[in-house]
Amino acid sequence: MHANLLQLSKKIRVGAVSYLNTKPLLYGLQHHAVFESIELIEDYPANLAIALQDNAIDIGLIPVAVIPDLAESYIISDYCIGATGPVASVCIFSQVPIESIQTVYLDYQSKTSVNLARILFKNYWKKDVLLLEAPANFMDLIDGTTAAVIIGDRALDNYNSYPYRYDLAEAWMNYTDKPFVFATWVSNKPLDDLFITNFNEANKLGVENIDIVVDQLSHSNNTYDLHTYFTKNISYNLDAAKKEGMAHFLSLL
Repeated sequence: MHANLLQLSKKIRVGAVSYLNTKPLLYGLQHHAVFESIELIEDYPANLAIALQDNAIDIGLIPVAVIPDLAESYIISDYCIGATGPVASVCIFSQVPIESIQTVYLDYQSKTSVNLARILFKNYWKKDVLLLEAPANFMDLIDGTTAAVIIGDRALDNYNSYPYRYDLAEAWMNYTDKPFVFATWVSNKPLDDLFITNFNEANKLGVENIDIVVDQLSHSNNTYDLHTYFTKNISYNLDAAKKEGMAHFLSLL
């Protein structure tokens, strides 16, 4: 028993987002030897950010807007949740066109998306709107000149539910000509180089097996085509262009 407890205590606690966009990365982690050395926790982005700040986890796939709030932060992976065009799962949904919107509820699940919306309204759309923290039932409040930022699986489920939809990654690309990074793997302490190598290999394995992941999810009641989502909307490689886009975003916070 003591040996098991000791083994468990040595496992690296990894917090992953409980959204569809993370499924390929989770597949890689779960089908690589590195899985034996981690304890996997799933939650939505804002909660993972708090857990990383509180040292309740060692690594989190966290909103990039949280990185400046961490006492220590290390981007440990070459993989992320990013976009080089429309992302589909982070959008403003509205009954009226953008120029008529007066109030916007901001989805509480991700600090990055909330800040991206603020930046785009100010600098891209150049529109002064009332931005409100969203209550639990905020999607029911989209009516008239009141819109909402909806993210994650809920955005995909409601993709065609409203007359107007504004994709925030697409708007960011139009504004900056740079890709956008919503979340990336961040640790709050230095980690062993071999673990980081294996962790990267696991992420790579997942991205290379998207067809299998889509097949596994085929029984789910998904209204949005997941192969399109994983291969066209989400861009998983944290390359130089995405790092540049991320730095630009953080400079605007």
